[in-house]
Amino acid sequence: MVASAVLFGFMTVTIRLASRQLHAFEIAFFRSLFGFVFALPLLLRHGPALLRTNKMGFYVLRCCIGIVSMLAGFWAVVHLPLAQAISLSYSTPLFVTIGAVLFLGEVVRLRRWSAVLIGFIGVLVIVRPGAADFSTASLVALLAAAMSGTVAISIKFLSRTEHPDAIVLITTGLWVLLSLPAAIPYWQWPNAESWLWVILAGGFGTVAHLLWTRALKLGEVSALTPLSFLQLPVVILFGYFLFNERLDIWTGVGAAVIVTSNIYIAHREARLARRVVTDKGVAAETAG
Repeated sequence: MVASAVLFGFMTVTIRLASRQLHAFEIAFFRSLFGFVFALPLLLRHGPALLRTNKMGFYVLRCCIGIVSMLAGFWAVVHLPLAQAISLSYSTPLFVTIGAVLFLGEVVRLRRWSAVLIGFIGVLVIVRPGAADFSTASLVALLAAAMSGTVAISIKFLSRTEHPDAIVLITTGLWVLLSLPAAIPYWQWPNAESWLWVILAGGFGTVAHLLWTRALKLGEVSALTPLSFLQLPVVILFGYFLFNERLDIWTGVGAAVIVTSNIYIAHREARLARRVVTDKGVAAETAG
């Protein structure tokens, strides 16, 4: 999870570096293209059978939502200070909690709703609607987070029957096709430096995604979630030295509030999951 967080941070930095020449939507296309290239070894490992699925329609729907999240997220990274863009992206679990109630029928009790409310207070601290330095770009970052939350819920559906590597490979392949129409109006061929950044963005993104899925398979969400926030100090550090961006006090406070609420939500989910496993074990012993 540490490696995943650091690599996601590196990907964010390469996106900003590529934006010196390329539009955010074109960067999204190249990130998808080279991400797919870096994911192809999964096909060699598992064989063509990995791509067999009876849920291709659901994959397409998921990726249509995901591409909106990607385009909005990349646009926010280019137009906002890196720390602010990443901090707002951490509101995704808040939207996931709401979506789980609406679409998965999950029961969320008062303490988790309180954590969601506190998290959104952190979002308001960062965005500060009505303030003199309010930026509409922050609303685009929130759109990306909301769409990412919807994607996370869709992954819960797919992961019930689909192999994790199949989800990564099929998703990245569809992203290439879906991101191209948005890139064409802004198309220009990358120069030598931009080629380096978009290739690295694809590589960092795919490897980070694979490490993230493996981490969640090996460990508990409540223990791993705090480590995923190591992406924030990475982008703060690079933002300062490469782009002369200083951490705004409101972004720092808001990010701390959002991160705290997310850690609590993850902790509650892990406790409930363990309780379900324990109850099933007791029931099985009683039946035996």
